[in-house]
Amino acid sequence: MRQMTLSALLTLQMRVILSLVLRETRATFGTSAFGYAWAVITPTASVAVLVILFSLVGRHAPFGSSLALFFATGILTLQFFTEISGKLMTVFDANRALLTYPVIKDVDTVLARALLISATYLVIMLLFYAGLILCGMADFPAQPEQLVYVFLATALLGLGYGTVNAVIASLWDTWIQIERVLTRPLFFISGIFYIPSQLPKRAQDFLAWNPVLHLVEWFRCGFYPNYDSRILDIGYPLFVGTGLLLAGLAGERLFRRARF
Repeated sequence: MRQMTLSALLTLQMRVILSLVLRETRATFGTSAFGYAWAVITPTASVAVLVILFSLVGRHAPFGSSLALFFATGILTLQFFTEISGKLMTVFDANRALLTYPVIKDVDTVLARALLISATYLVIMLLFYAGLILCGMADFPAQPEQLVYVFLATALLGLGYGTVNAVIASLWDTWIQIERVLTRPLFFISGIFYIPSQLPKRAQDFLAWNPVLHLVEWFRCGFYPNYDSRILDIGYPLFVGTGLLLAGLAGERLFRRARF
């Protein structure tokens, strides 16, 4: 009897989350296919602009022969993280009316938005890297399974950091502007357009505190057959992501009444 009750609760919870994902899809992309297509075009355009700019100044790929591939492995990983963590900041306020229904919990809205963003970036990455391979600008990934692992690790880190952001932002509106300023340097300290292992030891020690840098390095190790990173620690972003997620969930429960 207890098993059936648990099964029924899990089924109900899945239905709630899937319903919230569909609602988020309509709210984010609208009812037209162009809305979703634009979500794919935007990150692709970001990579293209950088490649064109660096090509005009005679910049070559810091590693490998494809400038587009090197930048993509950095930019798309960073964008995936910032998209989840940034969009989750407003999740409680955006779904305040829905939270009056007993069947819908705060955590459900967080998971639904994170799942939608993850699914979107999965499509973006598959299409973008497949396009590079078909155009002869990239080889097939050396370790495809590692790309799956780092994608999930990026989702975990974004979910953890985003959940903490959501709790803080629900208590203090100004945090949204402060967080954007704090995360802006990530573009320069995440190894987007350089190889961290080639920097001086002191610089490597400083950059190693950034978990996004480890995700970028991890992704490149999975894509390139001979990319040797002396700074990569796979356990670090997993540890930070799990810790942030636990802290965010604890904060959500602790400050639940204060937010309403």
